[in-house]
Amino acid sequence: MPSPSSRRSSRPSRRTVLATGSALGGTLLVGGLPAPAGAATAAEAGSDPWRTVLDDADLVWQRMPKTWYEGPYLGNGFLGSGIYAEPGADADTVQAVRFNVQHTEVQDHRPQFGSLFGLARLPIGHFTLEPVGAITGLDWRLGLQDAELTGTLTTDRGTLTIRALVHNSRSVLAVEVTPSEGERDFAWVFHPAEAISPRAAFKPLPAGYEANPPAETGEYDGVSAAVQPLLSGGQHVTAWRERTRGGTRTLYAHVAHSYPKATALGRALAAVRDASKLPYDLLALPHRAWWHAFYRKSFLSLPDARMQRFYWIQLYKTASAARRDAPVMATSGPWLEPTPWPATWWNLNVQLEYWLIHGSNHLELDAVTRALSEFRDNLKAEVAAPYRADSLGIPRTTDASLVNGGATDPALGYGVGIPGQNPPTPEVGNLTWALHNVWLSYRHTMDESILRDVLFPLLRKAINYYLHFLEPGADGKLHLPATFSPEYGGDSRDCNYDLMLLTWGCRTLLESAELLGIDDESAPRWREVLAKRVAYPTDDNGFMIGADIPFAKSHRHYSHLLAVYPLYELTGRTPDEKALIEKSLAHWVGFEGALQGYTFTGAASMSALLGKGEDALTYLGQLMTRFIQPNTMYKESGPVIETPLSAAQSLHDMVCQSWGGIIRVFPALPAAWEDLTVHDFRTQGAFLLSAVRKGGVTRWVRLASEAGAPCVVRHGMAGPIEVRDDRGRRLRYESVGEGAIRIALRKGESALITAKGDRPDLRIAPVEPNEQAPRWGLPG
Repeated sequence: MPSPSSRRSSRPSRRTVLATGSALGGTLLVGGLPAPAGAATAAEAGSDPWRTVLDDADLVWQRMPKTWYEGPYLGNGFLGSGIYAEPGADADTVQAVRFNVQHTEVQDHRPQFGSLFGLARLPIGHFTLEPVGAITGLDWRLGLQDAELTGTLTTDRGTLTIRALVHNSRSVLAVEVTPSEGERDFAWVFHPAEAISPRAAFKPLPAGYEANPPAETGEYDGVSAAVQPLLSGGQHVTAWRERTRGGTRTLYAHVAHSYPKATALGRALAAVRDASKLPYDLLALPHRAWWHAFYRKSFLSLPDARMQRFYWIQLYKTASAARRDAPVMATSGPWLEPTPWPATWWNLNVQLEYWLIHGSNHLELDAVTRALSEFRDNLKAEVAAPYRADSLGIPRTTDASLVNGGATDPALGYGVGIPGQNPPTPEVGNLTWALHNVWLSYRHTMDESILRDVLFPLLRKAINYYLHFLEPGADGKLHLPATFSPEYGGDSRDCNYDLMLLTWGCRTLLESAELLGIDDESAPRWREVLAKRVAYPTDDNGFMIGADIPFAKSHRHYSHLLAVYPLYELTGRTPDEKALIEKSLAHWVGFEGALQGYTFTGAASMSALLGKGEDALTYLGQLMTRFIQPNTMYKESGPVIETPLSAAQSLHDMVCQSWGGIIRVFPALPAAWEDLTVHDFRTQGAFLLSAVRKGGVTRWVRLASEAGAPCVVRHGMAGPIEVRDDRGRRLRYESVGEGAIRIALRKGESALITAKGDRPDLRIAPVEPNEQAPRWGLPG
């Protein structure tokens, strides 16, 4: 069969399929029948869209980064390294470069001191690259496609050419340095950190708490190691070795953690010995291959150059910080620093960190579903003893195994709140909100095992906890006693945070039971809650915190608005509902003072829900100018990473929404984004969406069904349309109102939607930027 390129004419074929061009190393849409491997034309092979956008998004440094918020960062979900000047060095006389070494599994194990001290992540240490001469300049590039830092360090004695990565599968930090003659005697020095909770730099230590003993450094048959014993038992070990090959010297470093046994040393030594057998280039080959395949699972290009680069950097950051089998992301990811937040936060941070994996088609990073399933038994101990038989909860903060320690002293941590307790300990609804992330993973894959084995049984027990406290009022409605809304302060009856999550939970349980064919004995109670629960408290300004507390001060969190976003329980389907959302949103962001970065990502996504692309872009613009740091990191008193990642989700919400069983293509684009390309964007219902917009007009939309779920799409095209399958044959469709159509697609089938008579170019390509913009990092 001839390839598409041999039959191409001035008018593209009616037929369209996904063809893999091996020269491209990726996937693109072309007109015609399936192309054999290697059939891409020379022109196509020279214009790999992924390489184009990734190369453009690389971060660059021509000035020395001095902090976590400025420097490059490498990671694989476990091992992480942030790179910047040794702190405290004068800008004109920097003598060393720090390569931090941190690991997401390394933590303390003393629950009697709570999750923020006794179960906190522990700092490990850092290497310093110490040149012979004084550093006079640098030229670094963090290449997203290969997940490698490359470049030169210039001193008054010569140059050091650097290549560095944190290996995807071996979890080894490898730094290759090629010195000029004057820098041949540069040195690497490892500096173990004090094994104490990073919160100690911000808060007083609890009574009786002491630091772990100092690390013990030694040599083990050519491999160095710093062995850190823990007072609770166990250890973590950093092992390293430097190998010289020709004119290059390569540092190999690995971290291992063990508890309660002291077995980490042997594993760390073995990992370094094994990795150091390979020169850097051979070590890098499988690492680069993984990252190349990672990016090609989806594609997004928009005409705002700065925003497009930001988006691809967030994908790099997420894959550097998250893997399915890694611990759920703590607030600073794998790049631990002194921070008030040395644990995993469940009252917003985790949820925001993982939203972008769904649309970008990266469910391989979903640690939330895996961790909630694996450690579900630990969630029993986080609710008070009388409720453990049938209830589960997750407190504000936990360690990697979802343990908090049951501490009730706010200086140590929090258990799960007890509604009506005076005062209740925060919060009640965190597990239900975390399970909304699991529900998103189910809806975007339609994997019934997620629904059956994880979501339904855990959500059932999370909602059971609420049901212990619901009580009828004189008005005949069901009410909640006082609970805590993150993080407003004070406790309120009928708190919207909890009422909204309770409502979503009951509805989701009923829908899930029906899908799974389960006749659950609690179903009548869930229906009663939906029929009789009190209305969400509101006043003249919109949604209140709860029945006892109006929204009357600056507040960074949108805990009182969850029914709007991300639950999509209230969407503006009536004029009154829309007015209520608009009023509540304006009132929330109208108080300056306590607003933070995720205030603006939440406001952007709510604006996108309402179809207000200009407002969404304005909110994201405020985020960029007020909060995002040079390397796209973020801070609130200390290093945190959730907000930039949630900004990527806000971009998703502007490009595609799929709540309520309808896929909405380009629902909230600002006028300046006349051109836009999206490819293999994953939607609810397990569809892969590809679409192109040119000159402010949607030219085509393609949906590929992975599960055979019902397909309803609001395509956004004016006038008559055509719908064709992957062989170019016409498909029947049904108009269902408001510009939406229903298409019958079985598993493995696809549909292409175009304007009637139009045969647009179906190739995926980056769009041209509206204007030039500086790169992220510290360019000259």
